Amino acid sequence: MNQHIYSRRSANNSAIPDVIFILLIANGLVFALQQFSPGLMERLFALQPLNSPPGYQFPPFLPWQLITYGFMHDTRSLMHIIFNMLMLWMFGRDIEQLMGARRFLIYYTVCVVGAGLVQLLTGVIQGWGVPTLGASGGVFGIFLAYGMAFPNRRLMLIFPPIPMKAKYFVIMLGIFELTLGFSGVKNGVANFAHLGGMLFGFVLIKYWAGSRRR
Repeated sequence: MNQHIYSRRSANNSAIPDVIFILLIANGLVFALQQFSPGLMERLFALQPLNSPPGYQFPPFLPWQLITYGFMHDTRSLMHIIFNMLMLWMFGRDIEQLMGARRFLIYYTVCVVGAGLVQLLTGVIQGWGVPTLGASGGVFGIFLAYGMAFPNRRLMLIFPPIPMKAKYFVIMLGIFELTLGFSGVKNGVANFAHLGGMLFGFVLIKYWAGSRRR
């Protein structure tokens, strides 16, 4: 994918571009609020399923949850928010500088909402649903954009500990999430939501590319 399909490069070449800085602060503040009232925050702002079993303790799905769930993280695991924010910064800074702040914010939001929609649909198809939270849908959308914008850039992975081109990393990640999603293993990870973030990101990038050509 050619980089010219994006908007003009951002003039902000700082280590933490503006939108990513705001997202990091917002996720951190919400995580702090969750410490004081985790139950209330989860009931109101986590992504609640469209269908739930009898006796489900949370209220039904509310529209704003398609946005707010992306700013919440599991309070029982500090690594959940650390990993998501680290990936957001590591991969997102180049994408924000490439897209520009406004377009990057639109892209990230579409990926978060798209991931939420796929997660809701998955719950309906499976006949059950659970609360979903985390910025992973947006982060996986950024992975996709990174692989398309810098396909031959080499990444050094932790697992497997080998250098790999970004395009292969994204393909491997997609296959891994798809395999886990269809495995039926309830691992507490919203694999189809991750794929949803990548899918909506891909569609948006292709839409922008088509609009530029027209």
